Amino acid sequence: MSLVDNVIYIDGERAVVPSSLADTYDKLQDCPQQGHSFCWIGLLRPTEAEILSVAKEFDLHPLAVEDAIDAHQRPKLERYGNTLFVVLRPARYVDPVEVVEIGELHLFLGPGFVVGVRHAEEPNIKEVRKRLEEEPELLRRGPYSVLYALLDKIVDDYGPVLDGLRNDIDEIEVQVFDGDPGASRRIYQLTREVIEFQRAVDPLPDILIMLRDLLKEHASEDDLELRRMLRDVADHVTRVVERTESFRQLLANILTVNATLVAQRQNDEMTRLTEASYKQGEQVKRISSWAAILFAPTLIAGIYGMNFTHMPEINWVLGYPMAIGLMLLMSLILYLAFKRRSWL
Repeated sequence: MSLVDNVIYIDGERAVVPSSLADTYDKLQDCPQQGHSFCWIGLLRPTEAEILSVAKEFDLHPLAVEDAIDAHQRPKLERYGNTLFVVLRPARYVDPVEVVEIGELHLFLGPGFVVGVRHAEEPNIKEVRKRLEEEPELLRRGPYSVLYALLDKIVDDYGPVLDGLRNDIDEIEVQVFDGDPGASRRIYQLTREVIEFQRAVDPLPDILIMLRDLLKEHASEDDLELRRMLRDVADHVTRVVERTESFRQLLANILTVNATLVAQRQNDEMTRLTEASYKQGEQVKRISSWAAILFAPTLIAGIYGMNFTHMPEINWVLGYPMAIGLMLLMSLILYLAFKRRSWL
């Protein structure tokens, strides 16, 4: 079930559709004009036995085969004699959950064969096959034309990913300036997605340079045309790399701005609390001052209200005016003291 498509092309035309890998191996031997015929085998999540079968038939290097089995490789291009091993990381953006889904495509290219090992549904190889089969002149250039078409498809698919990231960054900017408390978490999560995407695209310029250098070794007109088309892909890749790096820097700046705004809001809140506490303290001082002023007459009245027999001022004619005067004097002294300290 992992054998998605299995075709032998002769002079750019879909010539033979073998029923199995073993059938492919047999019929490939009988193909005429070996220089213009090749098989293109597409495998989706193959078993180790299937990969080893292909490796044995096409004499693939053990290190490349090990990478294809283990997966989780970074994009790269390695040359083993006449065979190329290429790892590409297609991507798509799942907007509802703001996640960049990174796939993995391993390609083995050699004289007369292309073997594609996918570890995810992306990219849609059927679209690439259809495009190539509609352009026989391109397909007859051999395995390198397949690699070019796959690179072109993967890089084109990066466009919607960048658009999705740009849209979410715009939304985050609004969140930050609106004071949304969930902005920091969203910035961090989106930064992780941008970094994962960046790891998928950053090696591509070097891969394209290596691929163009390999094509320079051939003097045919077909290879010259492929190099021209790869330069166009390289231009697109450069824009993708630049935009991805700008997104990462922009998110870092947004995170800094968000931290500054959060700190500013915290400072404003602390200032407000401090002012409220100061005002409350002023009110407490006023209340305490008046309580102290009122306490003095109450104290004097309480003393003279105890009605003891031997209290000299009770039988004194001026005792009552003296008590009232003492109350007023103490209240005045306390009032002036508190006023001087700005408590009143």
